Amino acid sequence: MRVFVTGATGFVGSAVIADLIANGHHVTGLARNDAGAAAVAAMGPAVHRGSLEDHESLRSGAAASDGVLHLAFNHDFSKFTENCELDRQAILALGDELKGSERPLIVTSGVALLAPGRLATEDDAAARHFPRVSEATAEDLMQQGVRAGIVRLPPTTHGEGDHGFVPRLIAIAREKGAAAYIGDGSNRWPAAHRFDAARVYRLALEQGASARRYHAIAEEGVPFKAIAEVIGKRLGVPVISKSADEADAHFGWFARFAAVDVPTSSAKTRAALGWAPKEKGLIEDLDQPYYFEV
Repeated sequence: MRVFVTGATGFVGSAVIADLIANGHHVTGLARNDAGAAAVAAMGPAVHRGSLEDHESLRSGAAASDGVLHLAFNHDFSKFTENCELDRQAILALGDELKGSERPLIVTSGVALLAPGRLATEDDAAARHFPRVSEATAEDLMQQGVRAGIVRLPPTTHGEGDHGFVPRLIAIAREKGAAAYIGDGSNRWPAAHRFDAARVYRLALEQGASARRYHAIAEEGVPFKAIAEVIGKRLGVPVISKSADEADAHFGWFARFAAVDVPTSSAKTRAALGWAPKEKGLIEDLDQPYYFEV
């Protein structure tokens, strides 16, 4: 297949690129500047210049493809609402090109706020009032003749080179001199290695987005306290509990994520795609020197 990938140079996107090429697909990656173009070319794909703001570039990239994987997102949380709207408009532009073509469009979402406190499944619909509406946008496009699908990523998609939530926790522990958890630390984070997540995107694409939602979840729920314990051991700092009232002072804006309890199943995704995780689990991966190199 000829596959157009946005977010090609990202942590998960670059793993997707490698997996697609290894499985015989012809890949084109979106690049917004010279540095991005060089990075895309170094991985092997063709380079398509453009950006999420340049809807014509998105349409032309989609037009030349047999399917699109949309992983690009600006993770500047100071402009989160603005970036969510940018994402929505980009998905609409891609979908507009693919309407009625049967060529799949796979977009990216998450599970962090899907069903707090209980086991979430692929049948759970995302809230439409949350600023990031990639799922709702894709589902609306389905009603307009787009073969769309949604890959949901866990709070931590981990691996060497990670710059997401776990590195943020490590940075907070360094700054505060302690690795903390909230309450008894039994709240759970689902997790997946980026190489395992990459295969979910490819398999969903190859099967034509035959299911609406896919969960790239290797581990249903890792206790947050276990994550803090590895961080504390590696940094040589105490592992401590914080009350809910103390969490904001310790974690700052990250307190909401540190408290979230979102165990998540991927049973239906595994059955639909024949997918099974192969890589390290979160605790084994986190207990590696590369997570703590400064």
